[in-house]
Amino acid sequence: MNDSVQSLPDDQPALRLLPMPRDLNAAGDIFGGWVMSQVDVAGSIAAMRRTRSRVVTVAVNSFVFLQPITTQYLVSFYASVARVGNTSITVDVTVYAETGYENIEIKKVAEATLTYVAVGEEGQKLNIPKD
Repeated sequence: MNDSVQSLPDDQPALRLLPMPRDLNAAGDIFGGWVMSQVDVAGSIAAMRRTRSRVVTVAVNSFVFLQPITTQYLVSFYASVARVGNTSITVDVTVYAETGYENIEIKKVAEATLTYVAVGEEGQKLNIPKD
């Protein structure tokens, strides 16, 4: 599958990281669990900004790996709010990897949708402001 794209989205990424050798699996690719963890962080940043509160992950609605990532790639996580309920918020996260200096190659490597719940200091559900 070739999901090469011409450029990164114009939006500001929620998170941008350079994977390190400790993040590699035995095949030399980045662990899928590492990508999933970073997707959760990126999604929670978008959720916290919108809810203006602490959030907890309640569901990974979908998660698709499109291509493997190696340590030569800078990985960018773009998160956007897809739906806001009374106490829950759903966030879409798209992951891109780019490599190269003069001839930059950019690939879409994963897509996910996660649901978070806004919670207070004691862990109780909070109503999300209508904004």
